[in-house]
Amino acid sequence: MVVPNGLRLSAVARSVIRDVEKICPGRVATNVSLAEISRWRIGGIADVIVSPTDTAQISALRRYLDKNDLRHVVIGATSNLLFSDDGLRVVCVQIGSGFASISVVGSVINASAGVWVPGLARRAMQAGLKGLEHTCGIPGTLGGLICMNGGSQRNGIGDVVTAITSVDTKGEIRYRTREDCAFNYRHSVFQTSSEIIAEAELRLQPQAGRRSIRREMLDILSGRRRKFPQKLPNCGSVFVSNPALYADYGPPGAVIERLGFKGKRVGGARVSPLHANFIVNEGGARTSDVTALIAEIKAAVMAHTGCVLTSEVRIVTCNGEILPADAADASSVNRGTSSV
Repeated sequence: MVVPNGLRLSAVARSVIRDVEKICPGRVATNVSLAEISRWRIGGIADVIVSPTDTAQISALRRYLDKNDLRHVVIGATSNLLFSDDGLRVVCVQIGSGFASISVVGSVINASAGVWVPGLARRAMQAGLKGLEHTCGIPGTLGGLICMNGGSQRNGIGDVVTAITSVDTKGEIRYRTREDCAFNYRHSVFQTSSEIIAEAELRLQPQAGRRSIRREMLDILSGRRRKFPQKLPNCGSVFVSNPALYADYGPPGAVIERLGFKGKRVGGARVSPLHANFIVNEGGARTSDVTALIAEIKAAVMAHTGCVLTSEVRIVTCNGEILPADAADASSVNRGTSSV
């Protein structure tokens, strides 16, 4: 909401902000530009962003929000998120660099959810542990990677997870084994459970010397630099690889390119001329620009191949809903506020 003098009216009450500050001292920011923290550089102003530093703070914060019936949204490094141009009118909990401890004991790594994934892969390499090299170029936090069972080269982080500590919506701390996480290709139970991933135990494979692991990581990074746009803001791959599409027509990027979308622009958003499964912000892109491109691409691929492309991108609406970008009504993304 914008008033004539340019001052935005916050939907998050000052009393709530004061209470949250008591739970997470020094970790509360108000009137935050989402465009400044978004990897896509898109989004309005968030009323308040809270960044817990440990599992206990996450638990206390969620207990408070649940007790007071306050809507909130959880984000990480924003790698696959598209924020509303109208910002966020609810409490935003960000799991990031303030919650990023790593310990290595033998072949087991225990890491907090805010750990930066490329840094974790490097730490594993330095310890002579194999199993995370495929993640070395993925720009995101460990919690987000686990939630999406992300990875590259058809690998997923779930392959090396042995246990997860999470916090449910009522602030209860839960423990899950790998089997409990229901890992599948780019899927985990956390996509529907509303739990915040707090910590993970990973079991890797010891390897004599680290030179071969380092070489493999350098090859992966070199390949990403050649194939993927690095200089313009983007969220990484927009569409998940569809096995049926891949078998008959190839990967999403190749199909999208053959349909003539490479370089196509809507407003400030453009299908990357380097890789057609990336949408870049060439300056001033809006949420609706990106969703328009996603919808057009999805419709064209369906018409040409009969296969449904699923978007990896999630839209964060101004009232804190997280919706698949290819399923959301773009006109609804910037509508509505949630009063607290």
